[in-house]
Amino acid sequence: MTTTSSATATPTPTPSATQNLVASLGSGSGIDMQALATNLANAQFASQIDRLKNKSDTLTTQVSSASNIKSMLLSFSTSLGDMVRNGSLSPQPQFSTSGIATGTLSGSRQPSGNYSLEVMALAKSQTLASAAYTGSTAMTDAVGPGTLTFKFGTTTPASTDANGDPVAAGFAEDSSHAAASITIAAGATLNDVANAINAKNAGVTAYVAQTSAGAQLVFKGQEGAANGFVIETSSDSSTALSKLAWKPADTTGQLIASSGDASFKVDGLARTANSNTIAEAIPGVTLKLAATNVDKPTTVTFSDTSSALSTTMTDLTNALNEIASALNAATDPKTGDLRSDSGARALKSALSQFAGSTVVPGATGAARTLADLGLSTQRDGTFTLDSNRLKATLAKDPQGVAAMFTNGLYGVYSNVDKLYRNSTSASNPGSLGGSIARFNKQLTQAKEDQNTLSTKQEKLRATLNARFAVTDSRISSSKSTLSFLQGQIDAWNKSDR
Repeated sequence: MTTTSSATATPTPTPSATQNLVASLGSGSGIDMQALATNLANAQFASQIDRLKNKSDTLTTQVSSASNIKSMLLSFSTSLGDMVRNGSLSPQPQFSTSGIATGTLSGSRQPSGNYSLEVMALAKSQTLASAAYTGSTAMTDAVGPGTLTFKFGTTTPASTDANGDPVAAGFAEDSSHAAASITIAAGATLNDVANAINAKNAGVTAYVAQTSAGAQLVFKGQEGAANGFVIETSSDSSTALSKLAWKPADTTGQLIASSGDASFKVDGLARTANSNTIAEAIPGVTLKLAATNVDKPTTVTFSDTSSALSTTMTDLTNALNEIASALNAATDPKTGDLRSDSGARALKSALSQFAGSTVVPGATGAARTLADLGLSTQRDGTFTLDSNRLKATLAKDPQGVAAMFTNGLYGVYSNVDKLYRNSTSASNPGSLGGSIARFNKQLTQAKEDQNTLSTKQEKLRATLNARFAVTDSRISSSKSTLSFLQGQIDAWNKSDR
């Protein structure tokens, strides 16, 4: 028997699908399941998140651009308002003699020309000191209870006439000025009485003065002859409050100053006033008298504002151009952040009409619009200033030009302020302010949507992570089983040799 010896090759098993999966995954799954869950969750929402991010970035840029223009408008309005209020653009009253009076523009009209002012007497307020309170009563003991009644009118102190005959003191009550009664509580001190009088706000103020004679209550009335006063008390003579009663014939109180009217002349015409602050004594001016100048009248003139107005118009033109340039860049059809915004377009339209708008309604002179002062709008929305036209209008109608730069209902500042307010009103959806409000609302919504997507994304990641953890466990179990089977197969192959 011939034995044929031949080497039989052991066949290499073909890897199964399970083996391939295990080989590709390695031990367990071999994959970072948490990272896989995160990546899949990110991929699921990536396009939506990118869209919202781009939207948020665009809205943030639009808010910034619109807010910048709004800030420029506010700065323009505020700066012009400050110049108008400090009076440098209006013909301010000037006095040839200092210290006699000061003047401010009343806004009723633009003053001009020259005036003389002579002050014979200043308006005075009645000042009265009570009888002195001595000892502890002065500050801590009660002076009440009771009632103080102030009656107002003209007080006449005792005097002598031209013949040297005595004239009795007197009081003529002003029936148009109501009396004021003040109740003083039981236990009230002098300080309490003063506080009660001041709180009444009836035309008399009071304070406690510590003098060499003792504590005295000082009463001060308002300026003007008819604002003198007498004091009546309801308490009997045995109470401390009765010491505050006073009438011109009394000697218990001390009349420090009598009330009186101001007496003055404007252009030689005698006038009187019940206050040292006098409106329209000089047309368009409120005077505040400070001293007398009997027989030495001061001359009142008005400053020339032509130079200041020319400078202001140059500054105004430059400020408008800064705004117009920023607005042009923001609304550029290709690159502008606000190229399709209705609020920005509305502002451009308003600026295009600004130079031609009437500044002071009813003005009939040469100065009615900013165009009359040389301001003109170019085709690109910017502005230029014709200095020759400005000079011509200043020469022809200086009062009209000055009237355009006053702080009132009408004028250049009023128009600029109106432009600012209309353009930045958040309640007007067609304005720049309305656009900013809309952008901010959309930006808030976009951020909320981003937060919502982030929540959904995290929920999906957690779900996938949980599922992948189960899968990883199963794969690990399958791999262990496969390893066992592979060991058995290897053992069988060896036994067949």
